[in-house]
Amino acid sequence: MRISRLTSFLLVALLFLVSITAIAADSMKMDSQNASIKILSPANKAQIDAGEEYPLKYEVVPGPGGDHFHVWVDDDRGPGVHDAKGTYMLPKLSPGTHTITIKVVDKGHVPTGPQQSITVIAK
Repeated sequence: MRISRLTSFLLVALLFLVSITAIAADSMKMDSQNASIKILSPANKAQIDAGEEYPLKYEVVPGPGGDHFHVWVDDDRGPGVHDAKGTYMLPKLSPGTHTITIKVVDKGHVPTGPQQSITVIAK
């Protein structure tokens, strides 16, 4: 069986595209692995004093596409934070259970990377 030059060219081109796609997929996996969020304190399910400001200690690696992050307290988004490591003062919380979430976002404030949540109990 004889393969025409056009068929050979198309097979080589197809193999090239498959290879490039695989390399790009591996690169995307590595990039998303480089993004991370660590909430250092308070601990998950920690009890904190209601009506008091409380420091949220964090370390954030935004990864590709990430520009900054926001801290969400329940459904309320706080201002953008650009410091990769530091302390963010949580607002005074009413008694009860609250969810604190850090979300990495792009310049348009669209979530692009990881997010991390903890729950705290204000008493």
